[in-house]
Amino acid sequence: MARTWLSLTVELLGGRGEELWPWPGRIFAVGPSHTFMDLADAINNAFARWDRSHLSVFTLADGRVITDEETGAEMAVSIGGPIIAPMDIAAVKVVRMLEPGAEFQFMFDLGDAWTHRCVVGEVKVDPLEVLGIRPDAPLPYWGWGSIPDQYGRRWATDDGESRAPGKPSRPHPMLLHEWPERVQVPGLDLSELRAAIGAGDAASFLSAVTGHDIDDALQQVGAGIPMALEHRCQEAEQVALSVINRLTWRGGAGDQLLAEDLLAGLRRVPPTGRVVPVDLDMLSTVLEGDPGLSTGGYLDLRTGQVYDDSGTDPMIVGEEAAVDVEAEPDRWLRLNRTGSRNAWEDMAAFAERQHDALRERLERVIEGKGAFGRFRDLVHGENLREQWYAFSTDRQIGRAREFLADNGIRVG
Repeated sequence: MARTWLSLTVELLGGRGEELWPWPGRIFAVGPSHTFMDLADAINNAFARWDRSHLSVFTLADGRVITDEETGAEMAVSIGGPIIAPMDIAAVKVVRMLEPGAEFQFMFDLGDAWTHRCVVGEVKVDPLEVLGIRPDAPLPYWGWGSIPDQYGRRWATDDGESRAPGKPSRPHPMLLHEWPERVQVPGLDLSELRAAIGAGDAASFLSAVTGHDIDDALQQVGAGIPMALEHRCQEAEQVALSVINRLTWRGGAGDQLLAEDLLAGLRRVPPTGRVVPVDLDMLSTVLEGDPGLSTGGYLDLRTGQVYDDSGTDPMIVGEEAAVDVEAEPDRWLRLNRTGSRNAWEDMAAFAERQHDALRERLERVIEGKGAFGRFRDLVHGENLREQWYAFSTDRQIGRAREFLADNGIRVG
């Protein structure tokens, strides 16, 4: 028989607050027709679980989640990790989702958090060779660890004479809630996101955010949710709920305001206050832009158009193009530039979230005259430009939203 079955090693890292070592393990033969539910049942059998009234969740290395339909719907609106589109544990085939060498997590009972590290073998197996039968479900053909193991093995290569392998100096990332690692989750492509929003393309918008790290760009993602909700699809509603939860948890400038507006959109009710269709990017540029380029400006309360001070000066833009803010004073909201304090605090906040060595370097360069230039050079040198742009832009947009709310205006 051809070798078409996966060889899958499953090790129990710990649970109920206790880390196990050496990790007990089982090696399973998994066939092409077996679902992740079949695998969950086989793992729970192999690790002697008699009470099955608890949840089973698989998490792949790219952050995708496989669980039951009801749990998946709840996880889709969670406040942590990437936006996810959970897959049905009873329908998805194991062999179709995993390549040789793939590592993923299985967790049984989210309360006690029995956490397993699963690794696909590099070589496929023939079940008749390793098991002597062709079973209807995944089945272990090798094992070790005190569950107890019927042969008394304490680790994978225990021969009764060798010493136990040394325990790692640091718990596995899965036990520290650091898995998948942040670097494994694809970052958000802001140009793709903005193109989808600008085109009113709900499918492209949902594709841009699903499976990506959006937590530094919640204000920017939130701008596309009303458009996506117009299509009245469940996926758009789940993304909206997840972003609302994340905004509430983050609690930055303008976050609660956006969360309230998105919730109103979900409920199909208009937001409170005067609604004006403002370009928050442009508004934030006028409020916080380079002092050499912006001294402030005006917001047209009728159209939502933002004008820099130069747009009101006939000597700069010409008589016909210049905006006359004095003709209808009630139509215009004055925008005074806020200064550089907020921008400096953004740099400090970005530095604080970095690892020790880089954090110290960033904190040093933002002290004293020339801080902005030194910070920019270091961020570019460390290939953090895109992260910094998403992070700082989101904070600026949040402050612009808050400025409007302080003047009785909600963004339409």
